[in-house]
Amino acid sequence: MRIAIIGAGALGGTFAALLSRDGHDVTVTARGAGLEAIRDRGLRLTGGYGDVTAVVDARTTLAETPDLALVCTKAHDARDAIAANAAHLDGIPVVVVQNGLAGVEAAEELLPGSECFGALSIIAANYTEPGLVRVTTTAATYLGRGEGDVDDATRALAEVLGRAVPVVPIANFRGAQWTKLVVNMLNALPAATGLTVQETIADPRTRRILTALMRETVRVGIARGIRFGSIQGLSDGRLRFFAALPLALGQLLPRSMGVRMGAVPNLGSTLQSITRGQATEVDFLNGAVVGEAARAGVEAPVNAALTALVHEVETSGRFHSIDAVVAAVGALGRRQQ
Repeated sequence: MRIAIIGAGALGGTFAALLSRDGHDVTVTARGAGLEAIRDRGLRLTGGYGDVTAVVDARTTLAETPDLALVCTKAHDARDAIAANAAHLDGIPVVVVQNGLAGVEAAEELLPGSECFGALSIIAANYTEPGLVRVTTTAATYLGRGEGDVDDATRALAEVLGRAVPVVPIANFRGAQWTKLVVNMLNALPAATGLTVQETIADPRTRRILTALMRETVRVGIARGIRFGSIQGLSDGRLRFFAALPLALGQLLPRSMGVRMGAVPNLGSTLQSITRGQATEVDFLNGAVVGEAARAGVEAPVNAALTALVHEVETSGRFHSIDAVVAAVGALGRRQQ
């Protein structure tokens, strides 16, 4: 099958290398040093799925129409990337592999002739250098669309992709996006402090703030009438129970996530953007929670504070100390007792 990967970063690079290893004819879109490295040395993958050097066609935009496309850009780049390649995407199945809540809707708007699916990947991967990706934690990718049951098209697509990388077709994809949004609360504190995700979870000060972030996100989802989808051991019932716990007990959830990650340092996708001097997708993660809270007529002060702190790091290039983060956010979290 001819498969296009739009955005050959950490996740896009992982999917591209594994699909190429499975025998597919893969084209990737990339920019700058990444594009040059892939053209010169191939797309290199190390870590959890083994070592792969994939020889792929690398371009700034697609030159021909593939059989299937995966959009793997950061959330804030998705609309422009889809629009730039729309001539070769409209009319084929398109999978949006992305954080946040709006990616699939953007694809459906820009590609009216396409069947659009969403994928939520729990794989942890670091974009180590241009053209080189290291998988630090292997995990499933969850594929679906809409709020209903799994349909035949989703099952067939999951079967194709699942030969290369673990893919699980799921019902209630919209609810699963919210569950992944809760998981993505792991990203903001590393981006604000420069700590790894594991270090963030291990420190009791940042773990408490992380718990407040996650619990606030669940409560906003509940206020929006969301039925959370089941991924990675999280379910609607478990998240609602978590949202009702006091902060001290709620810290068991991020602790369990840290255990699942293992010991290989996980930088988180937002911190990786910071270290590369790129804009982050914080507005589509913590900022999305703030926006959804406003629509529900409630507030999300912890997410708002972390959004502002990450933007300060983007602007200044300097990370905040844990004490500074606690001073800025800690009191907000304590209000949630």
